[in-house]
Amino acid sequence: MQDDLAADATAAAPIVDPAHARPHTTRDEYRSAVEQARAAAAAYYAGEQNLLDDADYDALYARIVASEREHPQWRTGDSPTAVVGTVGGDVEHSSPMLSIGNVFNSEGLRDWAAKLDRTLDRPVTRYTVEPKIDGLAIAVRYTEGRLVQIATRGNGYTGEDVTSQARLIAGLPQRLSAPVTIEIRGEVYMTDTDFAKGCDLRLAHGEPVFANPRSAAAGSLRAQRVYDVPLSFMAYAAHGVPAEHAHSHSAVIEHLGTLGVATTAQSSAGLAVCADIDEVTAAVAALGARRGELGFGIDGVVVKADLTTDQDQAGYSTRAPRWGIAYKFPADTRTTTLLRIDVQVGRTGVITPVAVLEPVQVGGVVVTSATLHNFTDLQRRDVRAGDTVYIRRAGDVIPEITGAVPDARPADAEAFSPPEHCPRCGGDIDRSNLRWRCARGRACGEKATLLYYTSRDAMDIEGLGDKILDALLAAGHITDAADLYALDVPTLAAMDRLGTVSATNLVNSIAATKTRPLSRVLTGLGIRMTGRTLSRRIARHFGTMDAILAATPAEWEQVDGIGSERATVILAELAEVAPLIAKLAAHGVNMTEPTGAVSTAATSAETSLPLRRPDGSPMTVVVTGSVPGLTRNQGNEAVEELGGKSSGSVSSKTDFVVVGDGAGSKATKAADLGLPILNADKFAQLLTAHRTGDHTTTTEILTTLTPA
Repeated sequence: MQDDLAADATAAAPIVDPAHARPHTTRDEYRSAVEQARAAAAAYYAGEQNLLDDADYDALYARIVASEREHPQWRTGDSPTAVVGTVGGDVEHSSPMLSIGNVFNSEGLRDWAAKLDRTLDRPVTRYTVEPKIDGLAIAVRYTEGRLVQIATRGNGYTGEDVTSQARLIAGLPQRLSAPVTIEIRGEVYMTDTDFAKGCDLRLAHGEPVFANPRSAAAGSLRAQRVYDVPLSFMAYAAHGVPAEHAHSHSAVIEHLGTLGVATTAQSSAGLAVCADIDEVTAAVAALGARRGELGFGIDGVVVKADLTTDQDQAGYSTRAPRWGIAYKFPADTRTTTLLRIDVQVGRTGVITPVAVLEPVQVGGVVVTSATLHNFTDLQRRDVRAGDTVYIRRAGDVIPEITGAVPDARPADAEAFSPPEHCPRCGGDIDRSNLRWRCARGRACGEKATLLYYTSRDAMDIEGLGDKILDALLAAGHITDAADLYALDVPTLAAMDRLGTVSATNLVNSIAATKTRPLSRVLTGLGIRMTGRTLSRRIARHFGTMDAILAATPAEWEQVDGIGSERATVILAELAEVAPLIAKLAAHGVNMTEPTGAVSTAATSAETSLPLRRPDGSPMTVVVTGSVPGLTRNQGNEAVEELGGKSSGSVSSKTDFVVVGDGAGSKATKAADLGLPILNADKFAQLLTAHRTGDHTTTTEILTTLTPA
């Protein structure tokens, strides 16, 4: 996580921090904003289609705060700064369910901690850091271990009784493991998997898809339907905990776990106990880096003073506890306008609908396009050009459209019509699978396929550019990659703009690629659901093309990163390109991986590789910046040659980061997470030592790994 997320804001990102927001110029503008915020909050707490996405609501709220700070006489009792929500209910809470204050960068977090220290007149004893679940807050009452009532947060003082929906909620048992009387507070939410299931259920029953997991959870908790949508619960507080378990927040959460209730500590996000604000900042960054890997949505991190004595001494303001704060992440779900729907044809003939969007910042990144998955899904969701759509992006996930705002659809918006014929070649379309494909397959994209085969990341054929390929294809000299190796100097010299010297150089350049390793050949073939990294992994696992072609589905699933679904696609792809592979082999193209890189199992030779753990598993390494003597891809290949697993993103699962000249945000993130760093010069020395068999030097270099 960058130190200051707001520093990366662009025109596409609303200002959500009140400290930087612009106040309204008139009282009427302020009142209009309050009314808009109240309406949006009512829809939000009711779990309906959102009137505003999170970022736009936060920006609206920030301007209201700024206006009330500038003009305190404008503030009214119905301001969103004065109330939690707008929807109350029949259940009175045992104590108010207050909101929590927000900060938006590490500077704000440190300012909050310093203020808390001043309030206590001493440093906070310790902190906890846990995920801020993007769900619906509820209070759950147990009497002698039996669940008796569930109430929504409502307006903070009274809530709605939703006890009848308890059967839907995983992590919230009907009976506790002990006959205690207790009130547990937490969030009802929807996991990513359950959100997808819920949307499918909605579509199957003729209803529009959910806007996002949060509104899906809130709406489903209240709804009485003929079908059940799965929900989950995670506890973050409790009242009535025995004194021996109530001395700290972390102890309360641990106790709830022993009662059988799902808690933040048991989740994939975990609960961190930190000694000081430096550890807090590192824990926040670590959780932010893993945001897209959790399997459920979080919109920030909650930081609390852990000890109950610290909390009691700090107390509450009129609206929120002083001993807790929420560090808000950039919104990973936004709304924007769908400008048009394009149809793209990939090099393997796969035909895909792609949404072109009004630029919007989602999760800290400006998004201008998003996946629409496939035509069947697009028609079921009925997303149209002109719609206001929800864009979701968690972590490094490709942006996707999760649905449209029905009430915002223009009157003249027309349903999308899928193509009748391949947009590239005009041929028939194979609609037998969810992902449509040109019936000509790879032949449809022969030029794109050839360009990929000859690219630097694949076979790296120098001198064979776009125009020469066009001429060769037009003249009928080539139809696939194997035909390149049959080209001779007279044929090429006779072509426009190619003399004998250039033709000779090109023939030699093509011939030189025959000795490229198998991993490069696999990359050049462009097998669907693989790429450079996975191609290297496959080549190293099997060693030869013959072994690859003979492998069974079960053997494919032994390759790191390949499951049954991917194995099925890869096997089908290999069967399709088998004739091309045979032609390449007949022309003398190498079909083996260098012996030092071949590995079919966690053998003793494999475990002795520098970047292998004793159990044979690879270390995860990120290379950022330049490594002396290596290109970017060669740097990644070197990681795998050394036995490691190359990754393009830094996270808490990264073992260490290689940092060279020109390193950027990845080096910064490594520093934030406190990951070990290896200088690029040392990494180059490590590679040389490994290749020369100098095991003493490799060991010495790896012992120099130091935290950022």
